[in-house]
Formats: sequence, structure tokens, C-alpha cells
Amino acid sequence: MNVKVNAPPAVHQLIATLEGEDFETWAVGGAIRDALLGEPGGDGDWDLATRATPRQIQRLFRRTVPLGIRYGTVGVFGPDDILYEVTTFRHDVITYGRKAVVAFATSLEEDLARRDFTVNAIAWHPERELFDPYGGAEDLEHRLLRTVGDPAERFREDYLRVLRGLRFAGTFEMEIHPDTWKGMVDAVPGLARLSMERVREELLRVLASAVPSRALELYERCGARALILPELQQGIGPSALATIDAVRGRRTKESRSVAAEVRLAVLLLFGAGLEADPTMVADTLTRLRFSKSETERVQAAISGGLGPGAGLLNDPVARRRWHASLGRWRAHDVLRIWFAALRAGTSPAGRAEVFRLIAQARSDLRNGVPMSLADLAVAGRDLLEKGWAPGPEIGRTLGRLLEAVWRDPGLNDRAALLELAAEEGPVR
Repeated sequence: MNVKVNAPPAVHQLIATLEGEDFETWAVGGAIRDALLGEPGGDGDWDLATRATPRQIQRLFRRTVPLGIRYGTVGVFGPDDILYEVTTFRHDVITYGRKAVVAFATSLEEDLARRDFTVNAIAWHPERELFDPYGGAEDLEHRLLRTVGDPAERFREDYLRVLRGLRFAGTFEMEIHPDTWKGMVDAVPGLARLSMERVREELLRVLASAVPSRALELYERCGARALILPELQQGIGPSALATIDAVRGRRTKESRSVAAEVRLAVLLLFGAGLEADPTMVADTLTRLRFSKSETERVQAAISGGLGPGAGLLNDPVARRRWHASLGRWRAHDVLRIWFAALRAGTSPAGRAEVFRLIAQARSDLRNGVPMSLADLAVAGRDLLEKGWAPGPEIGRTLGRLLEAVWRDPGLNDRAALLELAAEEGPVR
């Protein structure tokens, strides 16, 4: 089958270098799948499979990184300074649901035979075009997801393939073959054997996709959600799915990562019945091996619910106190959820109310309304110079000055604040 694959020049050069030494080499992985789907560039996931051993790869290229020598993978910097994964042909020796013991193989056929799904068992060569022994290209054309060989065996080899399959089906809008679906459902209990790190990474990839609801709905249908997120007693219903999809994410990798965390907050918020207990959230994210900073970010995003309460809408001091308590970026996460809830029709507040509060919060930032003691026109040293004694009273006084500025931002002037502080008199 002839297909136009726009591989980067560096990929052509890496293949030519390896084959110049008589090491058969093919491009494999997500980039080939994406090219067949008509997605230019895909995720830039240009991996190579070769007959060369890791030691031979390291001898052949000047700049390499030992990414997984025991599994045959060497990172090679191409002439474009991008790191490409080059892996020796492999076949499985022992598989036991979490990882495999592999041995080096001598042919591409053996390597593709150990792949999970037909759409991922396609190789491409600049001169020989596609090698597709399992009909993956035709399955892509028909948007059909099938395992390579027996589904039960494929999932038993590595239970993470269940979650990968759900992600592929959702991301690429594919129908799962009935036999493959049955194999997935039967294999769901095996997810309990996976490390939480692997589960977390798959979940975040789903949440970073363009339309997470498609895969998340499959999570719910096959029972995967109940096993990996049992804390979500409410499950993942239509309102949650609509709101998660409505959280906008930009195209950069960093922005997709941030969107994934905000969407995770929405997932936990709905799954807990819109009253997500901070302790439950922390316990869930700790179990899934999220970092402390990631957990705090998700908790902060959840704290705003799906829309502002009346107190924030009608009290500028309460609004500024709320904004300051979260910080600029965490407050931005909350605003993203509120926008998403408006788009999805799940917000408890009216559109005009939410937009008014957002406009007011943005106006505060634009006009430099202080959001912390550091933003005040005076500091502790100014009070010390005026005769205040060192101690906690200075901090309490600065806190009262900040509250005064929240009531009247025009007070954020050194002379005005020192005069206001002097009304209480220096503490000696």
C-alpha cells in the first residue's frame, strides 16, 4: 500500500545510517498511525525499530542516551537535535500482566507480532513503504480497533492495554471490535495489578485529549472507572462528560497538561456529587501517585465548584479575599471550570453573573489591586521605621491594611497606608 508519510529528514537520515551498516530499520509507532489517519505530524512520535543491538546503535551514533538498554531501547539525537527512540527488534519471552521479559529478535515480523492493536502494528520504510501484516491500515480506514491475535492473550500479557485501547478508541473515534471489547471487559479486574503510576499516566493522556468524554464513557461502560476510581460514587455521567469536554486546552504540551489537571478536578467534583471532600481528593490523588503540587492545584480548582456564590458576586472585598487566597494561577483554573460549566449548561450561576465576576477579577489584576501583603505599598520595615516594635502585630496590621485596600484600592499608597496604620499607633 502506498501512503504519503512526511517523515522528518532526520528520520530518513537515521534509517539510512543504520541500513548503511546492514541493519534493517523501519519507522513504527504513533507517527505512522497518525499519518494514515491524515493527521500531519501527529505527536512527533517517531520511533524506529531495527535489527541492530543497543551496543551496535551506540557505536554507530555519537550522541546517545541509554533509555532502556535491557529492553533494547537507545535514545539517539538526530541532526535536528531531537531525541529519537531506536529499539532493537524484540519478541516476548515471559509476560505476566504488568511487564514482559523480552529477547532480541532478528525480524520485523517478530517485533510486530508482540504489538497490542493492529493499528499500532504497522511499519513504514522510505523505500519499501508500509509493512502491515495484520491489516492495521484497513482497520484505521474503517475506524475499527482490534487486537493483534487473541484479545484475551493480548490483555493478559499487559493489562495496561485495556486502558490504552479505551484511549485509542476515544481519541480516534473508533469502534471496538466485539471480540476485543469482550476481552477488555473480561480483563478489567487485572487493572488492579498495575502500578498506579501507569494508571495515572493513561488517565492524564485521556484528559489531555481533544474530546476526553469518548474514552471516559468507555471507562464507565466497561467497569474500568469503578476499579481505578472507586471513590467516584456518582460515576461519570452526562453532565460530567459535557463539562470536562468544555474545559478548553491549547495545542502546546504544557497547556494540554494544565487542561488535564483542570479536567481531573471536574471529574472528581462530579464524581463526588459536587461536594468533593478535600481529604477524599487528596487521598485519591496520593493513591494515584500525583505529586503534592499537583494535588494542591486540583484541590484549589475544585474549591470554586461550578460557579460563584452570591457572596462573591455582591461583595468586592469577599471576591478579592477569595482571589488572594487562591493566587492568580489557581484562581484562573477555577475560572476555567466556571467557563466550562457555562458552555456545558451545568453552571448553577447565570451567564451574566459569571461573566461579571470574571470581568471584575480581570479588572483587579489589570489595575494592580494587591492580592498579597507583598503587593502593598508599605512593608514591615516601614512600620519599624515609624516606631513599631518587631513582632506578630506588624503582620496583623499589614493584614488589616490589605483588607482596607480591598475595600478601596485607591488607598494603596505609601503615605495613605502609613497614615491609616498610625491611627492605631505604634506598638512599643
